[in-house]
Amino acid sequence: MSSSLPRLIRSGAEARAVTDTLKPRRCRFKRPVLAVVDEEAPVDERLFQLCDGVLDILSAFFNVNGRDLRSHSRCERSVARVRQIGMYVAHVTLALTMSEVGRAFGRDRSTVNHACHLVEDMREDLEFDRIIQTIENIIRVAYVESGRLRA
Repeated sequence: MSSSLPRLIRSGAEARAVTDTLKPRRCRFKRPVLAVVDEEAPVDERLFQLCDGVLDILSAFFNVNGRDLRSHSRCERSVARVRQIGMYVAHVTLALTMSEVGRAFGRDRSTVNHACHLVEDMREDLEFDRIIQTIENIIRVAYVESGRLRA
């Protein structure tokens, strides 16, 4: 199943290198600001900002064009899969409702429900599960642990 995903990690050495870059390091510098969410913006605008940041992170992680991820039309399976992962992570990690995720992604709640069930089923594959855990950790650090979102 994971062959339909764009492959970022191709070997054990690459996996270790990616894991090493994600480990927290002690340094005197502040962590860079990864996502900006305007607390004064209306609720729908904040949802859009949150999910837009998730799409930016996924775009960089999977090396997928952000414009393709944001497209409202059908696209290649690999791009759709990354978008489904984004919907899943926004729902699970950011504790957004499926309706909120659907509005932010420009999709219906039932589409988000389908994406969440699909990704959850795919997590039985250990390699895929590790990728999702890594993405969840990145999103958690970018939003929850940085104080930009309370979940």
